[in-house]
Amino acid sequence: MDQSGSNPQQVRRRRVFYIPGYDPIHPRRYRELYRKEGAAQAQISGYSLTLAPKQTKGPYGWHVAAEMDGQRAEADVEVLVWSDIVRGSMDATIPGTYWQLVRTAWIYISTGALRRLMRLRKGPVIAALYPVGMLLLQALLALLLAWGVARAFGILAGLLSLGGPLTTLLGWNLGLGAGYALLRWFKRRDGKFFAYYLMHDYAHAAATRGAIEPEMEARMGQFRALIAEALQDKGLEEVLVVGHSSGAHLGVSVLADLIREGVPPERPALGFLTLGQVVPMVSFLPRARRLRADLKYLCQREELAWVDVTAPGDGCAFALCDPVAVSGVAPENKRWPLVFSAAFTQTLSPERWQQLRWRFFRLHFQYLCAFDRPGDYDYFRITAGPLTLAERYKNRKPSRSRIDVPVSKFTSVAAE
Repeated sequence: MDQSGSNPQQVRRRRVFYIPGYDPIHPRRYRELYRKEGAAQAQISGYSLTLAPKQTKGPYGWHVAAEMDGQRAEADVEVLVWSDIVRGSMDATIPGTYWQLVRTAWIYISTGALRRLMRLRKGPVIAALYPVGMLLLQALLALLLAWGVARAFGILAGLLSLGGPLTTLLGWNLGLGAGYALLRWFKRRDGKFFAYYLMHDYAHAAATRGAIEPEMEARMGQFRALIAEALQDKGLEEVLVVGHSSGAHLGVSVLADLIREGVPPERPALGFLTLGQVVPMVSFLPRARRLRADLKYLCQREELAWVDVTAPGDGCAFALCDPVAVSGVAPENKRWPLVFSAAFTQTLSPERWQQLRWRFFRLHFQYLCAFDRPGDYDYFRITAGPLTLAERYKNRKPSRSRIDVPVSKFTSVAAE
């Protein structure tokens, strides 16, 4: 599983490029998460992990110094930011969001993608249906409030011997105003409900039926240039790309293009770690030909090691679904990804699991956090430890319960 040519598997210096999922928040959130959870994991696992300001040019990031198993290593972690694109896609008004609901539901249902996604894992499909149900419930409550206010105004007008069409019209105007105010109240508190956030997330992928928008293509080109530059640094032993959630399929396309362009023969090892991936939500759509082509290409390449980690306890990810195979583009000489489970129910103590099991969005970030009963998956050993991704998992077998059969209706790919 050594994909680094003549490069040693011992890591002294590493560059890590983290691609977030659909997240409008400033990247400092990830630094603070790394700092807090890394300290917790270091205490649990008995190693040293220290953060400092970044020592490289480029995107937002931080420097990590670690001592694990008697060996020292350093890493510069950089967040490849696309939160501004996310924020731009979330600018829809309340009526605009309901139009997104109708359009997105129609795309997934009419193309047959929703039905086929349900054959994989129910969790992420339920997560996709949640914003639809929640927004419809909010609309129903707003209509009931509007009706109630109009009805109450009509009764009051009757008691005052007032009536007629103008009175009825005024009552409904007041009612509809109250209903819209309730919808605005729900939207302002979406940090608790996540209905608008998730609706924008799914609508963003569905709007182009799986094709990549020009703005995102341009940003991915910038990501590719940064990674290509790091691969020129002979002082590094590894360049590691981490794609979380929606960042996983972005990373697939970034690295596929990078390798097509050619990588230096003498270079750091190249690792690709995908966490909590939701690739089928995009690759199952009819116009996702570019992504399917990149999946087919990347899974054959010797230039990298690709490890995919999910967990059945994460209801927002397609757990243990091989993203290449289920998308229907696996060739005979497929090498990647190595698919295995972070096994939350085993790597978290019963007490910790009980605390987290119903916090679905928190569990979707557990891959970036500490485990109080760690197994062979440790985010901080991978990103800051002394072994390359390839070496760390060279003897790891894929999970036997993985899903690796073709499911997608659409399997056409873009021309190479």
